[in-house]
Amino acid sequence: MRPLASQLRLVPLLALALACAAHAQSFDALSGTLKKVKESGTITLGVREASFPFSYTSRTGRPIGYSIDLCERIVEGIRSAIDAPELQVRHELLRSEERLPAVKSGRVDLECGSTTNTQLRQQEVAFSPVIFVTGTKLLVRRGAGIASFHQMKGKTVVVSTGTTNEAAIRSLSAKQALNLTILVRPDLQQAFDAFQAGQADAFATDDVLQYGFVARAKAPRGLSVVGDYLSFEPYGIVYRKDDPQLAQVVNQTFGDLAKSREISWIYDKWFVRRLPDGERLGMPMNPQLTTIFEALGLPP
Repeated sequence: MRPLASQLRLVPLLALALACAAHAQSFDALSGTLKKVKESGTITLGVREASFPFSYTSRTGRPIGYSIDLCERIVEGIRSAIDAPELQVRHELLRSEERLPAVKSGRVDLECGSTTNTQLRQQEVAFSPVIFVTGTKLLVRRGAGIASFHQMKGKTVVVSTGTTNEAAIRSLSAKQALNLTILVRPDLQQAFDAFQAGQADAFATDDVLQYGFVARAKAPRGLSVVGDYLSFEPYGIVYRKDDPQLAQVVNQTFGDLAKSREISWIYDKWFVRRLPDGERLGMPMNPQLTTIFEALGLPP
């Protein structure tokens, strides 16, 4: 497994490959998702309960987050493309393992969460340009004597099912002969709850999500994110494969957001400023994501 630093050199190329935003144009006949939502009058967004701050349920019960804001901008582009200003938006709560099947089956039209773009997943679904870059780390209890995966031999780690983190931990355990006991829970919140309940020595997921859990924990000072990156995770908005009209709207939307600098404002809203429920992550945009957004048209 290559270290994250070397893999990040590939990010600009990935962004360029995904970013080819086409100019807006009228469609002679609607097809795919655009036809579906035009006929139904509704577009369905797949959201998460605890992918903070990407897609989560606020204290008032409303789905909010960075990825949801980006999906809402795509919806605005769809309204314009199909001339349907009254297009309604509904939210469908998804667990980790439901994300891709829900998109493929048409249960949801856009998946707005913290989903990693991988070559394997590209065989099933399509992805927007990259919206965030992160990687798997370990969340542990302070004082547990765990500073990296090297201290995890024979210990228990909990993951959310159907995630790239689960695959990374299983691969690491086999390659490093760690003999890990791997607990699998249906979603991120349940995995974190199991860790907090003492059922696991570590919780493995993307570090940005771990910092989110720490920020909302009752005793955040007792938790620590440790070790090197164990995987490379470029996130994207998910939509159905082989849907060129929707792909054009998605790419056009991201190009417009970058050129207008609105994509930077949306990022700062969720990662730099104080959040709706009072939390604050204080995570300025890193150079890798800046490079990706500049490839989309963000002025230097």
